[in-house]
Amino acid sequence: MAQIGRFIEGLARTMALAGGLVLTILIILTVISVTGRALVFAGLAPIPGDFELVEAGTAFAVFAFLPWCHLNRGNAVVEILTMHFNDHVNRAIEIIANLMMLVFAVLICWRHWLGTIDKQSYGETTFILQFPIWWAYAASLVGAVVFVIVAAWCLIRSLTEFKAADGPTLSGEAP
Repeated sequence: MAQIGRFIEGLARTMALAGGLVLTILIILTVISVTGRALVFAGLAPIPGDFELVEAGTAFAVFAFLPWCHLNRGNAVVEILTMHFNDHVNRAIEIIANLMMLVFAVLICWRHWLGTIDKQSYGETTFILQFPIWWAYAASLVGAVVFVIVAAWCLIRSLTEFKAADGPTLSGEAP
């Protein structure tokens, strides 16, 4: 079980690092493009299709970060009521939340898959660079698939912690 957990953590970490790398590249691309726009008088120019690359890259990054966020219990938690519950009740709530997240992850992945197939069949391309839009969909789909895997693992983890009642609390602190 621990070996699977390490594998899934590595998978989520790799996706998050890939998302971070893509965002870093997009930042550099944007700075170069804006600088080119500002210095047109000096013979420079913006990067053609910069907004298309930023759009596709940002979509990938969002999907790349979802698994890491969920694995590390980084989703928003409203504690107005739960801070008054005991650990057992909070663990039960976490099971329900992880089950719901798995259902949503599967739904998002399934619909994203259908969208990717749809974009591929239409052969739609971006306006300036003319690259097929489905490429961006497919890249983001990788993150969505990893999100499903991580969401399933988080449900298993929360069920195991509920049974053992010795894992970290929802706040991440040791009991």
